[in-house]
Amino acid sequence: MKETLKIALIQSDLVWENPKQNLENFSKKIDHISETVDLIVLPEMFTTGFTMNAKDVAEPMNGKTVEWMQSVASKFNTAIVGSFVVLEENNYHNRLLFVESSGAIQYYDKRHTFTLVGEDKIYTAGVKKLIIDYKGWKICPLVCYDLRFPVWARNVEDYDVLLYVANWPKPRISAWDALLKARAIENMSYCIGVNRVGVDGVNSEYSGHSAAYDVLGNIMTSITPSKEETQITILEKRHVEAYRNKLKFLDDRDLFILK
Repeated sequence: MKETLKIALIQSDLVWENPKQNLENFSKKIDHISETVDLIVLPEMFTTGFTMNAKDVAEPMNGKTVEWMQSVASKFNTAIVGSFVVLEENNYHNRLLFVESSGAIQYYDKRHTFTLVGEDKIYTAGVKKLIIDYKGWKICPLVCYDLRFPVWARNVEDYDVLLYVANWPKPRISAWDALLKARAIENMSYCIGVNRVGVDGVNSEYSGHSAAYDVLGNIMTSITPSKEETQITILEKRHVEAYRNKLKFLDDRDLFILK
């Protein structure tokens, strides 16, 4: 088990519906990371932006984006995570992939599709929560709109890190800030959110506010809003253990049954 996890948060603009260019851009950003990290975090739909034109950009699970993620993970001896549009068995998914240096893949399909823009009509919602065991850390990865639903994120698995990838628009960015902090506090876990910047193909504007919070809700990062920026943060296992042992708030959780 690693006592620390070093994580690179990449806050980036995205080229609308252009996987080739986005992969090239992220390759350059990753090449410029100056130290070894355990995990690289990319935004939601990092190859296209938050598009409803799934049929034009969807890839199979043996496509170029998966190949690229495996190549990056292997080259830099790290793990990499982000979501993109996947076509599987005639269904489209907003699918988050967690790819390790060995090439091993775990995935999570976004549970809460964003009905405000009709994501629910295009993409098949996920039904299963994913807990990743990585270097002795338990990581729960979720996607964007999932952030608004605390019961889905509820820490019944004793995970250490809650991770969100997003295309969260600027007009509602105060909610993003508040909810990331709240998820950290209520789950007594680190909470990391990586959001994009720029303007997409349907004129939605994004201001980033990518951040990491500790188990008490203290912000750990200082990423500049509305700018492309990569920042590294270090998570400490003893921080999680010390406060859970001292405060024991998770022992008083109410019981819920998800259907």
